[in-house]
Parts: sequence; structure tokens; C-alpha cells
Amino acid sequence: MSCVLCDTDGGRLVWRGQRLRVIHAEEAGFPAFYRVIWNAHVAEFSDLSEQDRAHCMQAVTLVEELLRAQLAPTKINLATLGNVVPHLHWHVVARFDWDSHFPAPLWAQAQRARDAAREAAVAQRLPALELALKQRLELLN
Repeated sequence: MSCVLCDTDGGRLVWRGQRLRVIHAEEAGFPAFYRVIWNAHVAEFSDLSEQDRAHCMQAVTLVEELLRAQLAPTKINLATLGNVVPHLHWHVVARFDWDSHFPAPLWAQAQRARDAAREAAVAQRLPALELALKQRLELLN
């Protein structure tokens, strides 16, 4: 059985460690959408050892902290669903009160038209954010 997160990075790779990786997801309308993906194929968070769960949550927290510090979003959304891709991964998404779906979830109906200028302004800040992510994640490895 094939798994897209075993066969590919799952997005644009930002950083890869021994146990997990962080990717930038190319999700239209959400320029600061990241995923923390466990490298080994496991379906559920409880499949990990206590030590691995702690490591995973440290990475999720680190991504959240840096998104907040560098982008000052209105809210951070965290999710781990796995219904479509049953491979452990966390969504870490910076949400802004101007984004097309806010305050509704990403998968809900859009509340307003996309703001391309604001999306582009966030996207321009991602290289510095990702450099900081790499430096901080390397300390976790």
C-alpha cells in the first residue's frame, strides 16, 4: 500500500531531522501553512513512544512560536486529522482576520474574497521565518 507521506516530502521541504520533517504546504489562500510530519509511517499519535511524542510536540510548538513571533497572526490553527492520509502529521497554520475563510476553518466556505496583496506580504516574510525554523529545529534533533 502506497503512502504519499512515505513516498514524498508532502510539500516544499523546510527541514528534515532524524524523526520528523517540516514542510510548507502549498495551500491557496493560506501562505503560512506548515506541516510537521513524522518520518516513519505511523497512523496515530499514540503509536509513538512517550519520548517521540514529546519530541513531536516540541517541533509543533516551535513552529507555532515562530509563526506567532515573526508574523503576528490573529490565531494559529493546529490539527492532526489523518482521515485522507493516515500518516501522522500536524497542520500548523497562521490565520489572519483578513484571510478568505476567517474565522471559519480552512475547509469551510470562504467568508470573503482572497486578499492577494496581504497574502504576498506574508509570503515575502517566509524565507526569514524558515531560516529561523531551521536553526531552532536543528537544536531539537
